[in-house]
Parts: sequence; structure tokens; C-alpha cells
Amino acid sequence: MKTDDWESWQWQLSNSIRNLEDLKKELNLLEEEKIENVSTLPILSLRITPYYLDLIKKNPILRRTVVPTKYEFDVSENESTDPLDEDKYKHGCIVHKHENRCLFLTTIQCASYCRYCTRSRLVGGIKNYIKKDWDDGIKYINEHSEIVDVLFSGGDFFMLSNSNIAYLLNKLNKISHINILRIGTKMPVFLPQRIDNELINILKKYKPFINIHVSHSSEITDEFIEVCNKLSVDANCILGSQTVLLKNINDDTKILQELFNKLLKNRIVPYYLYQMDRITGGEHFRIDLEKMIEIMHQLISWNSGRVIPEFVVDSEIGKVPLRYGYIEKNNNGKYNLTSFEKNKTIEY
Repeated sequence: MKTDDWESWQWQLSNSIRNLEDLKKELNLLEEEKIENVSTLPILSLRITPYYLDLIKKNPILRRTVVPTKYEFDVSENESTDPLDEDKYKHGCIVHKHENRCLFLTTIQCASYCRYCTRSRLVGGIKNYIKKDWDDGIKYINEHSEIVDVLFSGGDFFMLSNSNIAYLLNKLNKISHINILRIGTKMPVFLPQRIDNELINILKKYKPFINIHVSHSSEITDEFIEVCNKLSVDANCILGSQTVLLKNINDDTKILQELFNKLLKNRIVPYYLYQMDRITGGEHFRIDLEKMIEIMHQLISWNSGRVIPEFVVDSEIGKVPLRYGYIEKNNNGKYNLTSFEKNKTIEY
């Protein structure tokens, strides 16, 4: 499938797989992947870049992360289209859930669509955010001096044009009470070609913290390493990683150990390991919390501290670390999770 345009990120996006008919030409679909109409999927539609499609052909374990299956139609108890309760704290494109920091939703587009996406209710939709939405968001942040930390996400922030990325970083950088700018992205994994020299020069000026969503060591390719080197060395950005624990993909101590060591070797600090959010139709990805705790204990026993991310359950009350004082098993065989604010507890 590789062509002369392979290194063009615009070509990659315009030639992404968007329907099952095109996917059938590239992959022999498994029985559980034979869905009559992608538009009937309860969470989100289909999108895979040619780059990532080539990667999953070589590494079949990655296939389930982006190829939809019939299991997505199985909705379990306690699942939600908005498992983090973000809409409750939404002000246009700003999610102000925690007092001193906010989430800035800049786009609803991603280079490829993760089948376990927390914001599947938004991602890949029709109505995208526009400049007026961004300006309203900037105004909101300007008027809330308690906000010192802004996370750009979406969708994927790097789906924006370089000029729009520069515009947003410049506007937020000028707000006196903002100390930290962060970017959440999976672009080095799905579309490393997007991290071009112009973007590197923009990032070099503002030096945001960049957290990269990486699921498996198979995603750490030569292309991935090259662009992450540019981000950390040329743009002088601090890089971290965020990984979601996924059943039969990376729910294994040895797999995670390899992943976290590879990341750190390339100057990417393992930051968070998430229990998979309770998104609608995502039960087939979710592991038991007992197993997550077991994996955590094994990783801590076998590795140095720099390789160990924070183990967290993200929920409607915020991120709950798997530490004493935050998590406690109750008499129902479930867990009581308590937020950092110490006044919010849920049963999990």
C-alpha cells in the first residue's frame, strides 16, 4: 500500500480506512469483526491511517485497539457514554472539573479511532469546534484566575493545522496565571508523519508538556522514536506516556515491563496506567481491578521507580490512585474509591 506520498501526513489522513468495505480489502475480517453497518456502532465509527494499518498487519495484537467488533454492542451495567462526567463541568470547549486546572477540547477528530475511547460520544462527530469556540474558551480561562494548568486535547490537538496550534499556544501563553500547558496526543503512534519540522519549531517556542498515549511496545517503531526525539531534543518538551490497561492486549506484567522500559529508554516517562474507563460497550476491554492491583505489585517488585507509572482509576469523581487511603475493598466484594478531595466516594 506504500506510495510516494506515504510520508505526507495529509495523504495519510485522506487515505485512512473509514468503512468496512475498504477494511475488507486490507484485512481478512474475523467473525466478530463482520458488522453490517459501521454507522450502527454504539460508540464511534471507524478510522485507521495507512501507517497504523501497516503496523497492525505486522503486529496483530494491536488489531483490536482500532478494528470494531460485535462486542461493542454488549452494554454492561454501570457503563456510560460520559463515564468521567465531563459534560457536567463543560463550558463550551472547556471542561473545568478541578479547581486549578482545566481541559481544553480543541477538536473532535483523531488520526485513528481507539475502540475504547472515553470521548466516543464526541470523537468523529459532525460538529467540530471552530475558532469562535476556542476564543470563548480562552475568555473563560482568562476570567478564572484559579486555573494555572491547561490540557489541550479533543480529539487530538495535533489534528489542527500548525497555524491553529500556534494560535492557541500563543493565546494561552499570554495569560499571566497560566503556568503549565499540556498536550495529550496519540499522533506519534497513529501518524508520526504529522510531527513535521514546522510543528517542532512552534512547540520549541512554548515547550508544553506532552503526554503520548501508547498501548504496546509494538507501537514504538523507528518512526515513533524519531519524532519523539525531535519533540524532546529539538523542541525541548518533556514527554510522558499514558497507557490504558486492555484485556488480552497489554494486561500482562511482562508486556507492560517491556513497554515502560522502551519508553524510558527513549526519554518518555511512564506517567499513568489507567483502568479502562466504563465507556458504553467497552466491557470486553476491561480487566478486573484485582488483576490490575496484582500487575501493579509485580511491576513495583521487578522494576526501578522510574519505570513505574501511577496506577489510577479515572471516574466521575476524578483520578483515584491505587494507594492506601484512596481504595478499600468493601463487604460486597467491590471497592470503595475515594477522590483526592476526600469527600467523594464511589463503589466500583
